[in-house]
Amino acid sequence: MFGNFQKSCLRIELEASAKTIGESLLRPENFRQWLFPQQFEEKLPEELTSGTIFTAKTGFITVEHHVDVVSSECVRLLLSQGIDGYHEWHWGEGWVQSRLEGISLLPLSLGQTFALLRLREFVESTEEENEEDENEKNEN
Repeated sequence: MFGNFQKSCLRIELEASAKTIGESLLRPENFRQWLFPQQFEEKLPEELTSGTIFTAKTGFITVEHHVDVVSSECVRLLLSQGIDGYHEWHWGEGWVQSRLEGISLLPLSLGQTFALLRLREFVESTEEENEEDENEKNEN
């Protein structure tokens, strides 16, 4: 693989429950929205499980993802092709951490920062929608 070895670990706080954060990371219907402009293959399960393999494309760069570990608080993706390495996500109530290591020509920490900001925006808006729905149910 050509490129430079890069590693980055970022943790941010966000106003969202661990459940909302987990669903945003593990459900393709959700991560397709906040990981735009990445394009994911059409056939993906409703939720990622260990052993799932899928590809994502950003322009002419393709990255294959192999889901190595999934739990209620983390997911670990082994990466190949455009990035040779791994991406690990850990989360809890009000926080998410992303750890990325790999060899690539791409600026990984820049992409990781952008993804975390998009995730924050997505989960906080999702959390607000969920609260509004809950309030409407309680009023009826």
